[in-house]
Amino acid sequence: MTQELQGKVAIVTGGTGGIGAGTVELLAGEGARVVIADVDENAGQALAAKLGEAAVFRRTDVGKGEDIRSVVDFAVEHFGGLDIMFNNAGISGAQYPRFLDDDLQDFHRVIDINLFGVMAGCLHAGRHMSRHGGGVIINNASIAGIVAGQALMTYRATKAAVIQFSKSVAIDLAEYNIRVNCLAPGHIRTSLTAFSQPGMTEEEVERVKQAVSPAMDVNQPLKRHGKPEDVAQAVLFLCSERAAQITGVVLPVDGGISAGDSVNHLQDIIDARAGALEG
Repeated sequence: MTQELQGKVAIVTGGTGGIGAGTVELLAGEGARVVIADVDENAGQALAAKLGEAAVFRRTDVGKGEDIRSVVDFAVEHFGGLDIMFNNAGISGAQYPRFLDDDLQDFHRVIDINLFGVMAGCLHAGRHMSRHGGGVIINNASIAGIVAGQALMTYRATKAAVIQFSKSVAIDLAEYNIRVNCLAPGHIRTSLTAFSQPGMTEEEVERVKQAVSPAMDVNQPLKRHGKPEDVAQAVLFLCSERAAQITGVVLPVDGGISAGDSVNHLQDIIDARAGALEG
């Protein structure tokens, strides 16, 4: 650890598991004091206790604007300021395989958490930062907001909106020395991508993970499995002085998925032609 965030104060929404928890631990390890903002009180208190004075939990539903304003005020009161805002909280919504099967019953909840939560986080953090010399805001989107695909239409729409919003607000807040960047993680192994369901045993969850991994990796050029720590490292870079000239970017952390089609279609065509001639 380089302690390059010594003296900084950060908020991580959705901070009790997966990417959020990995980021909380990394930022705290680099010297930052972190507010863990989440609705999971048990996990939040446990993580805060593990990190000691470097972290504190604050129950926060990012779908409620008052909760976002409150957690920003809390960070300022408890730690004396706010330098880093990681708008990470998100949900996938109902996992229908086809759009025509979707009843859109969870539309507003997905919008509230994935998009409104990010916008409110930027608004309330930005207001404080604009009066105190600037800061860094990082929004967590997804490659689902970059690469078109089937299913999870509300989720995809929110993540595409987060990407466009992040670039726009980066321009708007630049005059206050506030840098805003956006991450687009790919198939990171978290509870959100495990396709597990409530009531499953740990053994069943693990079996599901093993079963879905090959399907998740099929369009990823790098076959290494992405981990929450990979995204956390990108957060650390973007909120450090090493990224002082970087704002308005969308950084995929996806093993190359968004770079393009990983299938060698020319080879497929050559093989098909050879097979036809052999026939």
